Amino acid sequence: MAVVSAAAMSNGNFHDVNMRPKVGVGVVVTSCQHPDCILIGRRRGKITGAGLYALPGGHLEFGESWEECARRETLEETGLSLKDVCFSFVINAVMEEKDYHYITLFMSAEIDATKEPEPLNMEPEKCEGWEWVKWDDFPPDSQLFHPLLVARQRGFDPFQTLRENSSRI
Repeated sequence: MAVVSAAAMSNGNFHDVNMRPKVGVGVVVTSCQHPDCILIGRRRGKITGAGLYALPGGHLEFGESWEECARRETLEETGLSLKDVCFSFVINAVMEEKDYHYITLFMSAEIDATKEPEPLNMEPEKCEGWEWVKWDDFPPDSQLFHPLLVARQRGFDPFQTLRENSSRI
């Protein structure tokens, strides 16, 4: 039985207080070998967002830092090691009709080209494969996994700081 607060009952908002948002980490992976591109893959299988493009990433584990999660998930999914991992953006992605609520932390990182320089599909049951795509030539919104879609709609641009800095030179 769901427990509903008096405040929720008074405004008609009947949410199950046992359902809590999950924390996801999406990693904006860049490479000097692929200027102005980030790494995306099409999700597959019986996972949320199957058929849609997403960043490498996954769930934040108990006791794990955001940077550790970004490194672990990227290595598990793509075989790529990362350097210069840092926080970029956060969104609150909610799809009530699908009982989907994630706080998604977007981390940015460059691949460590001294190791594997190109992505491998380490989880073919979850991803069709990885590709470098220019941020300005992205797939249409209808083909983006919800957190990535929300980030783009809210104006997130991983290359904005680089463009601003280069225009000042």
